[in-house]
Amino acid sequence: LTRRIPRGTASMKAGKWEKKQLQGQEVAGKTLGIIGIGRIGSIVCELARGLKMRVMAFDPHIRPEMAEKIGVELADLDDVLASADYISVHTPLTKETKGLLNADLFNKMKDGVIVMNCARGGIVNEDDLYQAMKSGKVARAGLDVFEVEPPPKEHPLLSLEDFVCTPHLGASTREAQENVAVAVARQIADYLLRGEVRNAVNVPSVSGKALEKMGPILQLSEKLGTFHAHLTEGPVEEILISYQGEVADLDATPVTVSMLKGLLTPILKEDVNFVNAPVLAEERGIKVTESKSRTAEDFTSLLTVTIKTAKGQNTISGTIFGKKEPRIVRINNFRLEAVPEGHMLLILNEDRPGVIGRIGISLGEAGINIARMQVGQDPEQARNVILLTTDEPISDEALENLLKQDGVTAVKVVEL
Repeated sequence: LTRRIPRGTASMKAGKWEKKQLQGQEVAGKTLGIIGIGRIGSIVCELARGLKMRVMAFDPHIRPEMAEKIGVELADLDDVLASADYISVHTPLTKETKGLLNADLFNKMKDGVIVMNCARGGIVNEDDLYQAMKSGKVARAGLDVFEVEPPPKEHPLLSLEDFVCTPHLGASTREAQENVAVAVARQIADYLLRGEVRNAVNVPSVSGKALEKMGPILQLSEKLGTFHAHLTEGPVEEILISYQGEVADLDATPVTVSMLKGLLTPILKEDVNFVNAPVLAEERGIKVTESKSRTAEDFTSLLTVTIKTAKGQNTISGTIFGKKEPRIVRINNFRLEAVPEGHMLLILNEDRPGVIGRIGISLGEAGINIARMQVGQDPEQARNVILLTTDEPISDEALENLLKQDGVTAVKVVEL
């Protein structure tokens, strides 16, 4: 894109010698704006810095210390767009990022910017990109991904000389294919010879017998992580996982990985599994500490997860009732007993007469049925936490009305 090589190649093959028309530009001293600093975004940052580029990035899930370690300047999206000579997209496609780069954002960019998307089709509004290129706002663009693949032959972007594209090649190399084939063969051999499942995306890497024994704890751990994801504000800095009682005798690694999977999936809104969850946590500079104790107050086994951010911390504890029934038994200072499943509401309220009644009336008026309700008290602070399970998701309007109720101080929606 920078040296206009594809256009130069086509020109030469057409028998032309358009040296002046194909003048390029230097990348040294230019600013690269990266949207999404995950594994690929970090690699792009490293390469760009090697080319003596200034690198800015927008990623709400990256801590400032981690960004400094990578060598990137964190900024809000508008600042990145206004400063960048090049913009490279490395974020997953979600409801929030679909059509993210649209006409409004193109107008916030520098004139003559170069735009690249090698992440997922649909993040860039292709019609708006075409108009931005026709107007000169975007000088050149490159896409490896499209909203519809393959794109139709009459796609307007394909008519532009300074538009470069590839057929969603991603990491498709000969070496990558060979490595995948060898890894799959080894994993199948492990399973057939020893009954061990390695690097499966839907189960932890443990033997079949261990998986059967650990199943309920793994389920609980993942749900504790997901619950935390709905409470956490700001980038996660540190995770403390406490294994108490009988659970302390188990291998902690798959349990911790299950928790990371549950935590990161709703936060990152991308494909998080038992293989990449630890990698994603490490990329984001999340410190994970495990502790074990053979004693557990009040329970045979107790799994406690504390998550720290710059804005504070939350602690959630869970256990197994019977042989395989997960329960949440503590949220910060509040003790309760709740089944972690379905559409849930976590409500903080003042502990005084009439508040719980008003909450029920508000939900009833919205046509929302309460399937289960648990209340935890903090008598010293005169506060309650109410954990509700409803038959259907709560609407934005119902949530807004609930927050208006006298005595209700906070509401969090939790989907498990």
